[in-house]
Amino acid sequence: MSQDDLTPERSAPIMGASSDTPRAGRPAPPPRPAGGALALALLLALLAIVGVGYIAWRQWKLMHIDAAALRSTATLEQRVTGMDRTLSATTSQGGLLAQRLTDAEQVNRSLRDELLSQDQRMRDLEDAVGRLSEKTLSGQDAMRLDETESLLRMGAERYTLFHDAQGAAQAFALAGQTLAGVNDSAFNDVRQSIDAEHEALLKSQPTQREPMLDSVVQLRNDLPDLPLKPLDEPATTESSGAWARIRRALYSVIQIQRDNGAPVDIADARIAREMVALDLAQAQAALIAWDDNACAAALKRADAGLAAQFDPQSPSVQQARERIVALGNQLKPTAPVKLGAALAELRSLRAVHALKPDAAPAAPAAASSGTKP
Repeated sequence: MSQDDLTPERSAPIMGASSDTPRAGRPAPPPRPAGGALALALLLALLAIVGVGYIAWRQWKLMHIDAAALRSTATLEQRVTGMDRTLSATTSQGGLLAQRLTDAEQVNRSLRDELLSQDQRMRDLEDAVGRLSEKTLSGQDAMRLDETESLLRMGAERYTLFHDAQGAAQAFALAGQTLAGVNDSAFNDVRQSIDAEHEALLKSQPTQREPMLDSVVQLRNDLPDLPLKPLDEPATTESSGAWARIRRALYSVIQIQRDNGAPVDIADARIAREMVALDLAQAQAALIAWDDNACAAALKRADAGLAAQFDPQSPSVQQARERIVALGNQLKPTAPVKLGAALAELRSLRAVHALKPDAAPAAPAAASSGTKP
């Protein structure tokens, strides 16, 4: 180790002093541009760093782009492979479908042949049924005409015996429907006659029987609660004189009763109610039997019994009489309907066309006798 190294502190100012003070007799050298070189070096270094970073970023991006491209390429390869397999399966299925279509076409041809044969058979059956229906047509018409005649006869008898216009109208309606099935235009006039008699039956009794029957039953139920007429009634005309006041004062103390010569059976409350109840029961039975005349007579007797034996001042008695009068007004007398024209016309046409039941077996017998040698 030298002496200069051991004493740096003393040598440093000397060097400084020699550097700062120019030597005598020599010009001072120009200053060196130390700051510009440093800035240039720093700029170059910065450019180098930026270039290196840009190159590194590009390399990193290229690496990632290559990896994504590789992944997308692998995915596309997988999809292409799947589509290839799907296409192969579709091709095989298309072959199977083509084979099935060929088989179905063959089956359709066989079915078409069978349908043509079935069509021919159906035509043969239709011809056979047509011939059979032609043979049985007369028998069906005869059966329907018999049913029509029976319905007309039953409707007429019901109206004659029971005065049941509604039931007779239903029978005539069924007869018209049955006659409509006969395949012969010659019976159209008979249908018109049946329709005319049916309308006449409907118009003969337009009222309904159920409300009238309910009203009569209600009257019979309310009859036990109706008050009877008192045997001794106070005078209806009162005067304001002295004798009238004396008579009223004595009437509260002394009461004189008289029977007005009424018979014992009318004076009895139970007999009076039973007589009116019997008249109402007869009216109900006449309504059920469709006998308007008997019903009207029974209602008149019941009204007369209420007027003679029950209290005319009672509101319930007045309402009962009003209901009886209303029932009597509903039973308007109507002219009886004349039936039998349609039945007579039907029988005459059957005799003309020879469609009676006893003539049907005669035709086959005649045919069989004609075919014998």
